[in-house]
Order: sequence, then C-alpha cells, then structure tokens
Amino acid sequence: MARRTAGAVSAALRFRLVDAALDSVQLTARLPFRFGQVTVTELRQLQSRVTIRLADGREVAGRGAEFAVPKWFRKDPTRSVEQDVAELVASAEAARGGWLAATEDPRSAFDAWHAVYRELVGPQEFADVLVAGAGVALFERAVLDAVCRATDRSLHAAWIDGTLGFDAGVVDPELADWRPAERLGPASERIAVRHTIGMADALRAGQLASPVGDGWPETLEEDVRRYGFTWFKIKVGGDVASDRERLLDIAATLRAERVERPRITLDGNESYADLDGVAELLETTAARPLGRWLLDGLVYVEQPLPRWETFDPARHAARKRVASFAPLALDEADVRHGSLRAAWPFGYRGVSAKSCKGAFRAMLNRALCDVLAEREGETAFVCGEDLTTVPRTALEGDLALHSALGITHLERNGHHYFAGLDHLSGEERAVALAERPELYAGTADRLAVRIESGLVRVDPAYPAGPSS
Repeated sequence: MARRTAGAVSAALRFRLVDAALDSVQLTARLPFRFGQVTVTELRQLQSRVTIRLADGREVAGRGAEFAVPKWFRKDPTRSVEQDVAELVASAEAARGGWLAATEDPRSAFDAWHAVYRELVGPQEFADVLVAGAGVALFERAVLDAVCRATDRSLHAAWIDGTLGFDAGVVDPELADWRPAERLGPASERIAVRHTIGMADALRAGQLASPVGDGWPETLEEDVRRYGFTWFKIKVGGDVASDRERLLDIAATLRAERVERPRITLDGNESYADLDGVAELLETTAARPLGRWLLDGLVYVEQPLPRWETFDPARHAARKRVASFAPLALDEADVRHGSLRAAWPFGYRGVSAKSCKGAFRAMLNRALCDVLAEREGETAFVCGEDLTTVPRTALEGDLALHSALGITHLERNGHHYFAGLDHLSGEERAVALAERPELYAGTADRLAVRIESGLVRVDPAYPAGPSS
C-alpha cells in the first residue's frame, strides 16, 4: 500500500501505550573510531519497542534504536566507559516507564512527549540533560514509528497534517504561530552524505598500520573513490598546530582525488578553550594555498567550545574573526530548547538535529530558527549530525527525521566504521533489500547503504523505520 505524503490536515492521533520494551545488542566496528575523549571498537545499541492502542482497539507496534555512545552525552574524564553506558541504559529504562505512565489516558504523540520530557528532563541540571533526554528520545522514535504505521503516513506527512499533534507554542510562546503545514517544505528525497573524517581515520593507504582487508573502504581516498563524496565533516582536536596540519593533509588528499569543490564542516568536539584558538586555526590554515582552497568550502564550525562555556561572553572575543569564515553551530551545548536564542549574540546561527536529542526537539529548533531569522534578518539553520546510525532501525528512522526537516546534507559515518549490513542476519538483509532498494545495494550476502555520487535516496513516503 502506498503511504500518504502531505495532504489535508487531520486531527491528532490519540493513543495509549500498552507495551514498551528495551533490548540491546553489542555491535563490533570494523575500524576503530574516536568519539571525543575515547576511541572505541564496539558499541552497545539500545533498541526500543512499543505497542500503541487506538480508540478503535487496533494495536500497532513501532521501533527505535540508538547506540549508547560513551563520552558524548557526558564528557567526564573521571567516569569509565562502562559507567557512561550504564547511565544511558538507566535513562532508557526511566523513559520506558515515563512513556507508559504518560499515556495511561489517550494522548497525542506530542502531548505524551511533552509530559515525559517535563517529568524526566525538565528537573535535571545542565550536565545531566542530554543523558536524560537520550532515553526519552529513544522511545519517542518508536512511538513516532508506530503512529506513522497506524495512520499509514510518512513521518513528513504526520508533521504537516497534524497527526502528531505538534504545537510549538506549548513549549515556547514565541513560536505559537509556527505551523509545520505552513513552514515545512517538501521532504528531502536525496541527501548528500557529509562523510565524517575522524581524528583517528587514515587518509591514504600508506597511513594504515594494520589494514583490515575486508573489501570495504578503509581510508578517505578509498571512500571518495567508492562513493563519490563531495561533502565532509572534519573532526578537530583543540591543538592549533596539529589541527592545521591535519586540515592541510586532508586538503592534499581531496585535491589528489580530484574533488573539485569540497564542502566541509568542522567539528570542534568541545575541544577549544575559546574562539581565539579557532580563529587562529582558520587564519593560519587559510594562509596556505591548500588550506584556503579547503576553507573556501567551509559551511559552519560546530561546537568548538565546551558546552558549559558556550554562553560565556569572555570566550567569544574572536567571534568576528571566526564569522569571517563561517557561522558557528551548537551541538552538545543545545541541552534545552532556546539554547540557540541564548547563543545568538556570540555568533551561533545553527543548531544540530540529532535523533539522540529527539524529533520533537529538532522540530522545535527548526521553528526557532525560522523565528530568529525573521526577527534578526540573518540566516539561521538546523544542521543534520550523526552519532553513528547503522541499518536498519536507527538509520532509517534518522533519515526519515532529516528528510522531513528538509535537510540537504547530513553527517554519516556508519558506512565507514561498520561493514554494511553484516551485523544483520541473511534473512534480515534480504528483507531490507526487498523493502528499500533505493537505500540499499548489493546482495543479501553483501549488502550496504546505497551511496551514489555522494548521495543517499530517501523515499519520502516511508514511515519512521523498517517494517521487519
């Protein structure tokens, strides 16, 4: 059956959550990758499953998934990886109970989310908000998936026609007049992959200490040749000299691979003490011909300062120097709605949308960007960032969200660090290929995300996740 895209406005679907479960699976990466303070080779994926009951008695299931990534939600060097993961599991368990309690009486998806978010995330201190929000978002994804299936709608259509019951003014009075039906454009059907270049990633074959040799790309040059990337997200680490040399090395690699006009974003991962260091990095890199060529494609600089210092005026003395290259974007510092409004005076014009922060929070930020842009007469934007999504549930739900937001380029890294769909069974891979031929390519024995000319295709009529 063809799923509905945007159409006539309908009443919000009200439901009760009659079952919610949390599972997990440990996945091993084919290559080590670095998340801020830690380099990992395996991750625990948390998986949410819900069943909603409608007024007519029908019951519909939905799913969500997200990695429990250590050292991102809370970057505390005194805590172990195991403590970080255990805390994220506890967050998900609390959210499971919260969603069940919030829907004892029938509610819309938005009303239920708002109740859970206020209960579990609202009282948290600054350092704890992202952790608490991760569990809420994990079950939110499963609920949205179930609602889309129950109404035979795509996620994009569910936003626009009122199925989700979204009302930005409930959270932020300044957004009371913002309506998805009036402000969202068409869903993105082709999204450029902004390929992550991590700090531990090899750029060329000669930099591989221990090649894996599994037939998948292992270096930046191989990724460019295989997938045709022109968009890149480059991680930097807070040391101007080493970051500059890394950027120049990346530029040389891209030039050698004949990437004519690379578009890039820089991810500071909270590693710079102030914007003076960021400005020095940009200025000294641009002083070299290769560096200037690379930075000509710079779109924004993401979260260069520690989250708790992002709103400190003293750390932003060099904001005009940085702004001469590109705007700043919030990521980890976007702990509560309105963070972009607070950071606006310091040169921040963008804010990340991430599934681990939640779809409703992403749409609230989209509304805030529209209102700020109109009020201030400047561009404001939501940017799509990744915390490693792999097929199927996590990837497909994440793509559905960003497609609905109208995102045109999106950080992706699962295609590099994990071996296609090898973590799934042969039967699951066969179903994936049959259901989503626009998204996956190969055979059931060797299936991967289909990336052609640096783009992924997203079927805008598809709901929030896989049916299998």
